[in-house]
Amino acid sequence: MNKVSSIATSGMNAAMLSMDATAHNIANAQTPDFHRQTVTRSAQPDGGVAVSVSEQLTIGSPLSTDVVQQMVELYTFKANLNVLQVQNNMLGALLNEKA
Repeated sequence: MNKVSSIATSGMNAAMLSMDATAHNIANAQTPDFHRQTVTRSAQPDGGVAVSVSEQLTIGSPLSTDVVQQMVELYTFKANLNVLQVQNNMLGALLNEKA
């Protein structure tokens, strides 16, 4: 896998983990003593992103934030998927040109 596809794939994985965490927060918002999950992203030196999921110390759940974050992560996932599709189309065009 080349660098562009590995960066896009890591972005898609980060978006999925974040969507999982916000879905978990939404599903458990009414649970007594529920602690929200938060996602922290960090850039990798060779490109891409690393993700860690942690639990907040405070109790509570701002549902509006989680719903908006779900939409943001959906667009993030789609943008990274588009990068992979464009790369695939370019590779196909190059192979057709060489053939």
